Amino acid sequence: MPRMPGTRSRLEDKPVTGRKRVLLAAPRGYCAGVDRAVVAVEKALENYGAPVYVRKQIVHNVHVVSTLEKRGAIFVDEVDEVPEGAHVVFSAHGVSPAVVQGAADRGLQAIDATCPLVTKVHREAVRFAKSDYEILLIGHEGHEEVEGTAGEAPEHITLVNSPDAVADIEVKDPEKVVWLSQTTLSVDETMETVRRLRAKFPKLQDPPSDDICYATQNRQVAIKKVAQDADLVIVVGSANSSNSVRLVEVALEYGAKAAYRVDYAHEVKQEWLDGVETIGVTSGASVPEVLVQELLDDLAGAGYDDIETVQTAEEDLVFSLPKELRRDTSGKKDARALGGRHRA
Repeated sequence: MPRMPGTRSRLEDKPVTGRKRVLLAAPRGYCAGVDRAVVAVEKALENYGAPVYVRKQIVHNVHVVSTLEKRGAIFVDEVDEVPEGAHVVFSAHGVSPAVVQGAADRGLQAIDATCPLVTKVHREAVRFAKSDYEILLIGHEGHEEVEGTAGEAPEHITLVNSPDAVADIEVKDPEKVVWLSQTTLSVDETMETVRRLRAKFPKLQDPPSDDICYATQNRQVAIKKVAQDADLVIVVGSANSSNSVRLVEVALEYGAKAAYRVDYAHEVKQEWLDGVETIGVTSGASVPEVLVQELLDDLAGAGYDDIETVQTAEEDLVFSLPKELRRDTSGKKDARALGGRHRA
């Protein structure tokens, strides 16, 4: 992703009591699902030409969406806004069966860029619904991922917005109830919600594997370690990015004296740096690394040029591309078509 042009306000290098430094969290930024979705739109534009339509934001990041728009992607809210027969990409957050059917009814050439980890949750919902379980879906009302998952089995799913919402949850059969979750939630808050649900429904079953994605967990673990030593944490990410917002909350919970989220480096305010010696930096799972580098450049200009990476996990997973994009129009196979493990 290229840098976003624009006027950059220079931060002042003001003295502090101790040594200025940056603790750079790792892992950070793009996860495998986001990378797959963004590449899917780029490959669709290469293969089919502009415009390519995308239902909703392909990922929750304003820079990514703006960059793809400039290349010819058109983002729409619903498939009925897409001209009949056109190519449409479903976002990384997933869609309900009703959306898939709506695209088919219009003769659209659909490319499903749903993160495979979200698809896993969809399949779990279908399987438990077929066994007549009541599904308690932990997630945020209105989030696209939640809407897609709930659409798989609407008669069987009850949304649980937060730990405090548990008190009002009722089920038909406490003997047949299971919980699933949105993949981008706070791990700690989700486990607290599960704890309260289990206290209320002792027969509550767990999903066969953790629904919160590995990347969300890894980024939260990294910022927990950074936050305990940070006077200030800056999270690069967009306001509608659930996992980016959670990183700010986790940083504050685990010891950061202050924490803020920004889309771009120029949004950092000079007063945030007053008296600050150690700044923690991370980014949400839909943020290209170029935006983090811009932030580090600006912080270096303010004297924070001593950068220490805090590594808590290694990530080498690459997801396969949607099947429609594994070969170009000439039939040549894409180098990353089938994904796998890739060490740098």
